[in-house]
Amino acid sequence: MFDLHMHTVWSDGKNTAEEMVQEAIRRGLDTVGISDHSSGDPCGMALAQSGDYRAEIAELKRKYAGRIRVLCGLERDYLTDDFGPYDYTIGSVHWLRMPDGHRVSIDWTAEKQREGAEKYFGGDFYALAEAYYDTVSRVAEVTKCDIIGHFDLITKFNEQMPVYDTRHPRYVRAWRKAADALLKTGLPFEINTGAVSRGYRTSPYPDGEICRYLLDRGARLIFSSDAHAKENIAFGFETLAAAWPDPGTCPF
Repeated sequence: MFDLHMHTVWSDGKNTAEEMVQEAIRRGLDTVGISDHSSGDPCGMALAQSGDYRAEIAELKRKYAGRIRVLCGLERDYLTDDFGPYDYTIGSVHWLRMPDGHRVSIDWTAEKQREGAEKYFGGDFYALAEAYYDTVSRVAEVTKCDIIGHFDLITKFNEQMPVYDTRHPRYVRAWRKAADALLKTGLPFEINTGAVSRGYRTSPYPDGEICRYLLDRGARLIFSSDAHAKENIAFGFETLAAAWPDPGTCPF
């Protein structure tokens, strides 16, 4: 079993990279990937820190060789400026950059997302969703990623504070257009349990309809916890395995 999406004190996680590796060993994983946020994300490490980050993960690779395979990844935001050497990268959209240079938050808080919709989209949340998915459609091209991160992140708060009808034709057209563009890349999409473990959602990203759409078109889905604390490593993977195809061996 492997888990390639997790964060440490290098960005917005609660535990050190070594603590995450030790917990992954305790949980029986054969491969663990540390993937802290890139410098393009306000939650991310500074670009000047990235060399030290890679050096620490390299030391953990050596220290725990024979017990677990450790990979050095990066969750590379669409607005990143970090293209250093990593074992793999996850491409994600957490923010939208507006023409005036302001960033609209997609997942910081529900209130921040609402403020952005009202200020830049006239309160039209479907227009915000269209802008979000248009950006997501280019995330692989821009970030040069190896994995598509939490595809429908924009719905993070929608169960608790509904503003989108995910069956609305405008919303469906927007995500399908982005999915079709990314399917052409052949990259795997993650089924991400991070919002479930933190209490925002009761189901992973992407939702079931999107997962079925992707699978019907030949996409590969891999499980990821997006853990920000060691207790959430591989969160919900057993439940996922019962509902979706086993992701098999680590792709890296």
